[in-house]
Amino acid sequence: MAYCLQCGHQALQQIPDGDSKVRLVCPNCAYIHYENPKIICGALVVADNNVLLCRRAIEPRYGYWTLPAGFMEIGETIVQGAARETVEEADAIAVNSHLYCIFDIPDIGQIYMLYLSDLKDGKFGTGVESLECALFAEADIPWDEIAFEAVKRTLKHYFEDRKSYLQHSDFPLHQESIGKDKRIKRY
Repeated sequence: MAYCLQCGHQALQQIPDGDSKVRLVCPNCAYIHYENPKIICGALVVADNNVLLCRRAIEPRYGYWTLPAGFMEIGETIVQGAARETVEEADAIAVNSHLYCIFDIPDIGQIYMLYLSDLKDGKFGTGVESLECALFAEADIPWDEIAFEAVKRTLKHYFEDRKSYLQHSDFPLHQESIGKDKRIKRY
């Protein structure tokens, strides 16, 4: 970006007074543009121990499988965003949702916040951002076709946790950081 979002004047890359990072600064109106991490909100939606996956109809990772998830919108809570994404991508309603996994991915400026949810009435379809949606048993997960590392980690946590806990509400919260080399740092 080369121009100020406020006045349209050509902006400069510089460290503003009192800051320590290079920012886009407008010499005309003094507006400072901050690039902050984006929040990805989504849901691991479960029905009868099967998980709902969507095959992506958009880039990045077109054709790969993922959980219904996407960027949080202004004016919604994280859980509302996860519910919206579930409708948009899988034509499904996520209920009984509770925060399940948080992944910091500092190299690309993203934070994934994924909820563990039940599939209302077992009904789903295919949303506009998906090629297809399906419920998968653990043995049928297409692991080599999972779109994102955070989704893989969430699925692995779920299948491991369900061995130890009777109810989804008892599952622990997982918080991790994923680096460029996909190394996991647990908190």
